[in-house]
Amino acid sequence: MDKTSAPPLCSDHADKPACGQLESPIRSKDLFNGRPCVFIEHEGMIYALRTTRAGKLILTK
Repeated sequence: MDKTSAPPLCSDHADKPACGQLESPIRSKDLFNGRPCVFIEHEGMIYALRTTRAGKLILTK
């Protein structure tokens, strides 16, 4: 591989676009669907994604 064509930085799935490539974003409104919190399983761990009163997002283990 030459220096002008580096591999994608964070692609670990050949069937999905690399992190640097554009794809349709998931809207937080669609993700939360009216709930204040959603739980995400990632590599065997459960995370909570919450919205704050100020409209920010907080991800906790």
